[in-house]
Parts: sequence; C-alpha cells; structure tokens
Amino acid sequence: MDVKRAMAIYQDKSHNVDVKLEGQPVWIENVDEVNGMATVQVGSRPTNTQTVNVERLQEG
Repeated sequence: MDVKRAMAIYQDKSHNVDVKLEGQPVWIENVDEVNGMATVQVGSRPTNTQTVNVERLQEG
C-alpha cells in the first residue's frame, strides 16, 4: 500500500476498509506521511499496536 491510500483509509469515516499486516487484520490509528509509516492496532486489543512501513499493509 502507498502512503496516499493509507491516509485515505485512515480518514475514511465509514471504517469499512479491510486492511491486513502479514495476514492479520489491523486498524490504522495514525499515518506519518513524511516518513511513510503507519501506527496500527493488531486484532481487537487496543494495547497491541505497531508502527510499520505502509508498504507492509495490504488492502482487502
């Protein structure tokens, strides 16, 4: 995924976009456009977050 798409998903108020990190469902919590990084929540636990390169994220 590229930074522009990650930002669009992050800003989407419907929250109906399926995003995965290495096969695990994630929720985009923040996007750092300058550095191409995203903070994501892995699974359903709010405390399980990771900051990863947006290129590691997959849509659908």
